[in-house]
Amino acid sequence: MFRRIGRFVFRHAKAVLVLTFLAMVGGGVLGVNAFDKLQNGGFEDPAAESNRAKELIEANFGGQADLMFLVEADSGDVDDPAAAAAGRELTEELTGEPELSNVISYWTTGAPTLKSTDGRYGLVMAHGGDEKLVEGLKDRYGGDHPDVTVTIGGSAAANSDIDRQIHRDLLVAEAIAVPLILLLLLFAFRSFVASLLPLAVGGLAILGTFAELSVLGDQTNVSIYAINLTTAMGLGLAIDYALLIVSRFREELSEGSDVERAVVRTVETAGRTVVFSAATVAAALSVLVLFPLYFLRSFAYAGIGVIAIAAIGAVLVLPALLTLLGTRVNGRSRRTPRITSRFWGGLSGLVMRHPVLTALPVIAALVLAASPLLRVDFGTPDDRVLPTSASSRQVGDVVRAEFDANSTSPVELVTTATPTPAELSAYAVRLSKLDGVQGVQSSIGMFVDGAPAGASPADEAMIGQDAQRLAVYLAVDPHSRQAQDLVQEVRDTPAPGDAAVLAGGVTAVLVDSKAAVADRLPLALLLIVLTTFVVLFLFTGSVVQPIRTLMLNVLTMSATLGALVWIFQEGHLASWLGFTPMPLDTSMLMLLFCIIFGLSMDYEVFIMSRVTEMHYAGADNRASVTNGMARTGRIVATAAVLLAVTFFAFGTASVSFLQMFGIGSGLAVLLDALLVRGVLVPAWMRLFGRVAWYAPRPMRRLHRRVRVAEA
Repeated sequence: MFRRIGRFVFRHAKAVLVLTFLAMVGGGVLGVNAFDKLQNGGFEDPAAESNRAKELIEANFGGQADLMFLVEADSGDVDDPAAAAAGRELTEELTGEPELSNVISYWTTGAPTLKSTDGRYGLVMAHGGDEKLVEGLKDRYGGDHPDVTVTIGGSAAANSDIDRQIHRDLLVAEAIAVPLILLLLLFAFRSFVASLLPLAVGGLAILGTFAELSVLGDQTNVSIYAINLTTAMGLGLAIDYALLIVSRFREELSEGSDVERAVVRTVETAGRTVVFSAATVAAALSVLVLFPLYFLRSFAYAGIGVIAIAAIGAVLVLPALLTLLGTRVNGRSRRTPRITSRFWGGLSGLVMRHPVLTALPVIAALVLAASPLLRVDFGTPDDRVLPTSASSRQVGDVVRAEFDANSTSPVELVTTATPTPAELSAYAVRLSKLDGVQGVQSSIGMFVDGAPAGASPADEAMIGQDAQRLAVYLAVDPHSRQAQDLVQEVRDTPAPGDAAVLAGGVTAVLVDSKAAVADRLPLALLLIVLTTFVVLFLFTGSVVQPIRTLMLNVLTMSATLGALVWIFQEGHLASWLGFTPMPLDTSMLMLLFCIIFGLSMDYEVFIMSRVTEMHYAGADNRASVTNGMARTGRIVATAAVLLAVTFFAFGTASVSFLQMFGIGSGLAVLLDALLVRGVLVPAWMRLFGRVAWYAPRPMRRLHRRVRVAEA
């Protein structure tokens, strides 16, 4: 099949390129609207209790507060006449905003939780607002006013700030990555013409995926963060695949083939490797569709799209370009550079002579890097992922430092029926006695330590037509493990009367999101393991090689994730990178797991395709590995460095989880390509010898029929 594809592309190269150009123009026109259709958020399970609580609160109480207007008195206290008048005026104006609901403030309720401990700040809380509305509210109400200064924060404002910051960060990352990649490609190919080929494939993959996301954005929820994966993977995989294709084409030319035979043979061998490598990476990312969080599903949509288009570009478009370029792909000299690498062949030979001595230090270093995983904590993103210059971050910092009882992040409870006052009082008393609960607000007043603590005008907002609302204020950080345990205790507390109670709020969302990932993780891991086994068995004919690959991939992932705990959770590079240490985002870790696994498989297929080719050509174990590494080691290492540059460029971002994505992915690529594939694979092959190629007889017969290696 791949031979026929190669012949078709050679004979119709100009037609292929014309159709590709038209597709790129169409993709650019369609994809330019993608940014307007993608959404923030996506970290919640739609079927979770916390989300059902949110829907009930929106239906009965006007919604949970997602906007905070922090009012700072220019002098004195927010209870001073001038500041209080300004606060009341602001509340009245916001109440008149048609797209806002559930507007409450310190000046209309007198609630102590809406006033800072030093009296300098007061809060106006409201629900509602997409990005455009938030920006309009900032223009109309933010900034200096007579006697007060207003700053806008809350989750809706944070999402707006994150969205705007990501747009800026992407431009900066691309401005850094693309010139560096072009310089490195010039160094790798020794030809300006050849160095442009990966960028052409990358541009095709990115534009095509933007068009895909634009279409999907009309049909379902797609996260704005999928754009990050599209740009990084589009450039990175295009470089990987183009390096392999162009190197094989040059190799065929150096062995005396004419252009037609070189193109056909390249598609037949390296093209086959690209397709199956792409299939393994896509399979790793496709398991993200199992998770109910559309943040994760969006990365499956983007990942599968960009991988498929990059592979098509490498197998169809790139050979068409090579057909027209011919020997000009080598630049003015028309000479083919050295194909084999003395360094990688020599390193592989050294490792195979001393497998234990060379492998043990690498394993020890990776295990040491993985050790911080024992201290990992999980969280969900909030305003602290933003730089301190963002207004929503400034509001969040003031609220965390100056307000008591985590007043803006309580556990939000809503009943499905209306209990009697006696039943509601008994329920609030039970909740207020839980360790770690500072107070419970209800429609019949505040309860502290099992006793009533007075009523306020804010209590009236807790009464709905067919439901009651309660706010459980915690004495611990809403993202802490103690807070998560408290959510479970609250849910286990007997409900009032015949009513059921649903728990929502920031902490409940975190608990439910972690549960949603954990519930589907075993199936996702099983599918990844099965895919790995099937693909590598088809490539190698061995049932031992897939097991070895899985073990080494786990080592790479553990070391990478451990490093991320050390950097981003424990904050050892916080001052240098400019982020606030926080528990690691559960969804982002799941994404990184799939990306790291997929890219590890990418390099595994690159290397094992040539090792297996030589093995089945009759070479012994040592010769197969050393010669295979000599021909692919430089390709894999170069591809890894270039891909790492693409990812590390996101380290310049101002949004911390975008930094974590870039640094984690780049680090994993380098560890896997340089240490795992360069040292541990040859060492393992030497120690296991002929056993590395073992398969039961029935499976050997199956492999002879369907073998997909470059043989």
